[in-house]
Amino acid sequence: QVQLGESGGGLVQAGGSLRLSCAASGGMFSTLAMGWFRQAPGKEREFVGGITRGSINTRYGDSVKGRFTIARDNARNTVYLQMNSLKPEDTAVYYCAADTAGYGTRLSNEYDYWGQGTQVTVSS
Repeated sequence: QVQLGESGGGLVQAGGSLRLSCAASGGMFSTLAMGWFRQAPGKEREFVGGITRGSINTRYGDSVKGRFTIARDNARNTVYLQMNSLKPEDTAVYYCAADTAGYGTRLSNEYDYWGQGTQVTVSS
């Protein structure tokens, strides 16, 4: 059983930056692919970024490509999401998720474990 806990959310002005962290426990973190998703009120959950178990591959949602960066530190059992040039439309609850198959895909149903989420609000 893997437990995930996100932190780093908050309120930021448009154009600003935030770094989200997700700490994992209870499993072999280095064997997991990790992903970030977000969900805004009234909208479906959206893929933000994914990273494979060995950081060999990363992938991003089209709306964040070039602005967000996903990275992991296996020694700290932590995955990060660096968010730059934030826009009001980035406002959402951000979730990290773990994929035991190791692929870090765009599909939320491929992920086995989820955190509780952290709120990010971007003001205009």
